[in-house]
Amino acid sequence: MSPRHIALAVLVAAVWGLNFVLIHVGLENFPPLLFCALRFAVVAVPAVFFVGPPKVARRWVLAVGLTLGVVKFGLLFLGMHAGMPAGLSSLVLQGQAVFTVLFAAVLLRERPGGQRLAGLAVAFSGIGLSAVDRGLGGPLGAFVLVVLAALAWGLSNVLTRRAAPPDALRWMVWVSAVPPLPLLGLSLLVEGPAADLRALRDITPAGLGAIGYVGLVSTLFGFVAWSFLLRSYDATAVAPYSLLVPVFGMSSAWLLLGERVGPLAAGAALLVIAGIGITALRPGALSAVVAWRPRSGSRRSAALAAARPGRRG
Repeated sequence: MSPRHIALAVLVAAVWGLNFVLIHVGLENFPPLLFCALRFAVVAVPAVFFVGPPKVARRWVLAVGLTLGVVKFGLLFLGMHAGMPAGLSSLVLQGQAVFTVLFAAVLLRERPGGQRLAGLAVAFSGIGLSAVDRGLGGPLGAFVLVVLAALAWGLSNVLTRRAAPPDALRWMVWVSAVPPLPLLGLSLLVEGPAADLRALRDITPAGLGAIGYVGLVSTLFGFVAWSFLLRSYDATAVAPYSLLVPVFGMSSAWLLLGERVGPLAAGAALLVIAGIGITALRPGALSAVVAWRPRSGSRRSAALAAARPGRRG
């Protein structure tokens, strides 16, 4: 990757990591399901009236819009509203890599190799360790909601791969047009009209900024830029930069929200990042590194051996 595109990949990871802090800010101003509906409404309106159709069957737009927008983000916002910290949420949500491989194996008949299975086992152990940490420090139910959000994200990844949209911008805009009405209906049913009207009446600059960032910057800019990188380079060159998302997420939550990162959470982060990193390597790359030996017959090795002083008895 060129230095300019490496910088773009790091910027997207930073945008997505900081996104969890802005979600925390938004949840202080809006009920979670209403905030989620507003987030997608900002992306879809008025863009849906200016971009062309996504050139994908409507059933895929509807399926991904419901799975990604309503289920995944709805559960994430509910989990964070129930007490899941922003930094830990950014880490646990990376479990989507594990669920993506599992759904791809079941629905697309893709068979992961031993290296990928090993990486997924390491990442999943990190999620388990974070569950222990969360069980000791807060409500476990909020953790479960974010894990279910990661599961829904994994399913939406496989559905998106099956849909194969040719234009990332049109796809994201039309997918974002699906969730607002179902989420608004759920908000009125669960959170109540009074709470929604009060939040909209007492809207603050911080709330508006959170909607704008989560909708336009994180969703629209982040997704389109990431899709551009995936079209320009091999996925194995781009995917490892997503490992920076929980790094930026946990560090920004620590700096801006004062969230403490204990030993268990730090260990969980290392396991999840290492596990996903192993799955991102090309097949056989890990075994090649482990099995690497300097060629004993090379001139350089022979010269080094000759120059090495012998032991004296």
